[in-house]
Amino acid sequence: KFNAHCRSSVLRFTKDWEYYVTRQARWVDFENDYKTLNTDFMESVLWAFKTLWDKGLIYEGYRVVPYSWAVESPLSNFETRLDNSYRMRQDPAVTVRFRLNGSPDKIESNDKSIYILAWTTTPWTLPSNLALAVHPDLDYAVIDGEDGLYIVAQARLGAYAKEFGEEPNYQTIKGRDLEGLGYEPLFPYFKDTKNAFQILLADYVSAEDGTGIVHQAPGFGEEDLENCRAAGIPVVVPIDSQGKFTSEVPDFAGQLWMDANKPIIKALKDQESLVRHETIDHNYPHCWRTDEPLIYKAINSWYLKVTDIKDKMVAHNQNINWIPGHVRDGQFGRWLENARDWNIARNRFWGTPIPVWQSDDPSYPRTDVYGSIEELERDFGVKVEDLHRPEIDNLTRPNPDDPTGKSTMRRVEDVLDCWFESGSMPFAQVHYPFENKDWFESHFPGDFIVEYIAQTRGWFYTLTVLSAGLFDKNPFENCICHGVVLDEDRQKLSKRLRNYPDPVEMFNTYGSDALRWYLVSTPLMTGGDLAIPKDGKIIGQTRNQIINPIWNAYSFFTLYANADGIKGELMSTAENTLDLYILAKMRTVVEDTTRHMDAYDLPATCQSIWSFLDALTNWYIRRSRGRFWSATEATTRNDKQAAYNTLYTVLHNLCRIAAPFLPFVSEHIFTAITGEESVHLTDWPDADLLPENKSLVEEMDR
Repeated sequence: KFNAHCRSSVLRFTKDWEYYVTRQARWVDFENDYKTLNTDFMESVLWAFKTLWDKGLIYEGYRVVPYSWAVESPLSNFETRLDNSYRMRQDPAVTVRFRLNGSPDKIESNDKSIYILAWTTTPWTLPSNLALAVHPDLDYAVIDGEDGLYIVAQARLGAYAKEFGEEPNYQTIKGRDLEGLGYEPLFPYFKDTKNAFQILLADYVSAEDGTGIVHQAPGFGEEDLENCRAAGIPVVVPIDSQGKFTSEVPDFAGQLWMDANKPIIKALKDQESLVRHETIDHNYPHCWRTDEPLIYKAINSWYLKVTDIKDKMVAHNQNINWIPGHVRDGQFGRWLENARDWNIARNRFWGTPIPVWQSDDPSYPRTDVYGSIEELERDFGVKVEDLHRPEIDNLTRPNPDDPTGKSTMRRVEDVLDCWFESGSMPFAQVHYPFENKDWFESHFPGDFIVEYIAQTRGWFYTLTVLSAGLFDKNPFENCICHGVVLDEDRQKLSKRLRNYPDPVEMFNTYGSDALRWYLVSTPLMTGGDLAIPKDGKIIGQTRNQIINPIWNAYSFFTLYANADGIKGELMSTAENTLDLYILAKMRTVVEDTTRHMDAYDLPATCQSIWSFLDALTNWYIRRSRGRFWSATEATTRNDKQAAYNTLYTVLHNLCRIAAPFLPFVSEHIFTAITGEESVHLTDWPDADLLPENKSLVEEMDR
């Protein structure tokens, strides 16, 4: 039912999308489009997975990953960087004391209890505490307190003056002197865990905040997991898929992780383990789909070994022309240099399935990976027409490696991250390598791509990963990273917030050409952000400043040409000084816009066209009005024809360079004055067909 709903939803929004795209004059081939739900597309994705598997770039692993309990699925590390998913959040921060079971060799305890202090902003992870970590080379103060000795990093003494005084009496030891010491668990839930509740060494521990001692909950921290693994400490994860405590922690079972902070802090206080309770404001990752705070949680999943191809990605990035240019070695380049393995599995129903089948009996282990429908049909002996769940899950067969014949090969339940599908677009859209092999290989990498700048953490990134892993190439040659359109309060426009002018209303009121020009003529197209008032009146200003002058020039031409029965002709030179000026200026505009467009600089192109409109309407036409009026003398008639030919030539060229920016207006004017089928089917203007006279242009402009 869920997948049927997803399928109908995609098809319904396709119709909406087709309306919007057509209304805004974007050219998309809806007759020969692709959808990621299509079997052909999905089969190409299976091929990609199998190819990467065969190259040793995919593995199954147990790791700590960002986890969205709101959608019950892990996320990729780059998804925590999408759409400003970090939000300021207020959380409790606690300092707790752990009682050591023994004493460091270099410390005289005088039979006093010894406590080691740890600080955390995630009190909900304390029931899962299995170790503590100190830096081997840090100096730690052993403070002589009223009810025992307290260990804290010497550099953090000032932060705990309230608890221990401005000048406490203390001894110092190195972090390595604490290694291996045991301590009493805060909670009894996992007290019998093997090798747990000891002090470990870790180079990532610092004295910049907290106590200089890090509490280790390996089920909820990536560094914690690695450190505890090395010490032979098992992992405990008493949080279920919905972010609630399991029965392993009976006192808090069923409570959402963040709701459990208060009762956990109260329990710590009641047992006199709480040293300090405060509140902090910090930047915290949230789920980009639900806006709920994420947790980090250890799960078993499938990973693409990005770290193995990182050097290739960095090298291929140098072959891409980024707009703005600083993205290459800045936002994108730095991200590639620090790339980590990609968690590509999702606990979902809708999406391309992970094509891995495993034995359901660990006594007879076997893993099969499939890269085509033909391979599936060969092994399972049935016709495969739908690769979606649940149909794909019904494909089972006896385990060939089990002589008893009792174990079965079953598909792993997860589907692939939708970003894996997005990154497969260049080849999957044409069903490569099953079809169109020559076409794809002669058209890849793509010439041009555009999306907003955060896709350096999303689509641009996953395209780069899969292109490097599969083809050892960069996925595109030129890329515009546009900025973000914001509302008047500088919030990102959001379907959920409805904080934007209604696009259909803007189309119908001002025209889609006006909206298009407004957007592409701004620093938005060079990575800057753009705040747009909700009333949309600024779009009307664009119409008045850009579209009306062009329309007025066209109206002026047709009014008099129709009255006089004159048809304009293209000119390559002129005798009249005004004619020669505007034609020569048209040449400079063609040269400028060609140069700017070759550099993918849309705002500069718009500026060139805009500056020309002033010269055309407020100077050339205004100075030439009398030449278009009726006259009888032959010389005057010749001059009139020259004026018409000049204006016709200018409009002919102007429509062609403005066509990508004002597609509707350009189309209407061009077809009306030429009778040709479409401005979009003509060639880009050739500047050499217009006269060159830079000195005249400069003098007349001055």
